[in-house]
Amino acid sequence: MSTLTLASDPKDAAAVEAVEAHHAQLAGELAGRVAMLIAAADRDPAEAEEVRTGLVAFCDRDLLPHAVAEESTLYAAARDLPEARLLIDGMLAEHRRLAALVEALRGTGSAVRAAADGRALQVLFEEHLDKENDLVLPLLAGAPDISLADLLGGMHELLGGGEEGEGEPSGGGCGGTCGCGGSDDADVPELDVREVPHALRHATVFGALGAVPAGRAMLLVAPHDPLPLLRQIEERHPGVFSVEYQQRGPEAWRLLLTHR
Repeated sequence: MSTLTLASDPKDAAAVEAVEAHHAQLAGELAGRVAMLIAAADRDPAEAEEVRTGLVAFCDRDLLPHAVAEESTLYAAARDLPEARLLIDGMLAEHRRLAALVEALRGTGSAVRAAADGRALQVLFEEHLDKENDLVLPLLAGAPDISLADLLGGMHELLGGGEEGEGEPSGGGCGGTCGCGGSDDADVPELDVREVPHALRHATVFGALGAVPAGRAMLLVAPHDPLPLLRQIEERHPGVFSVEYQQRGPEAWRLLLTHR
C-alpha cells in the first residue's frame, strides 16, 4: 500500500510526496558523485581528490543537514508512537554511521579508500531512505493526531526548496543538438543510467556532472534520447557543457558531455 493511500489528509499526502522527491534528489546526486569518484580513483588520484572534496562539500551542504532536520521533526514526532520507537532508535544509529562515513571521506588520503568509503556511504544512505519512505512516512501520514504538512512547513532541508525534478522544463537549452566540444581522452569516465531507477536518473546525472572538473568530460549512456535532461543541464549551467552524440540508439544513446 502506498503512503498516499495511508495519509490521513490530502495536505499530508502532498507532504509525503515532497519528502520522497527530495530523497530521490539527494540519493541521485550522491550516486552520481560517488560514480565519478570511483572512476577517477582508477584513473587519476589528483582528479579523485577534487571529486572527493566536492562529495564532502555536498554532504556538508545537503546530506547531513537533511539528517539533522529529520531528527528534530520526523523522528521527534514518530518516536512518540509506541510502534515506531525502536525503528527511530535504529534510524538515529544509522545517522551516526552516515556521519562517521562522511568524516572518513573527509580525512582519507587514498583515492581507493575514498572510493570505498563513498560507495559505503551511498549504499547505507539508499537503504536508510528506503526505510524512511516505506516505514517512517507511512506511520506519520496515517497518524490522525500528526499533521505532516504542519510539521514540515517551509523546511528546505526536508522538502528540497524548489529543486528541479524529473519533469521536462520549459524553454531554453541546447535541446541536445549541440555538436561542439568533445574529448579524445580514452579514459573518460562512463555513467550508464539505463539501470538507474527513473526517479533517480536526472539527479544522478546532475551529481555526476557536478564532479566533472573543467576541461574534462563524462560519457553518458541513456536508454533513450535524453532531450529533456539536456535542456535541464543547459538551464542549470548555461553554456558550460558541450554535447556530442556518439551513438543514437536503438538500445543505447551515448553522449559525451564536456565541461568547457
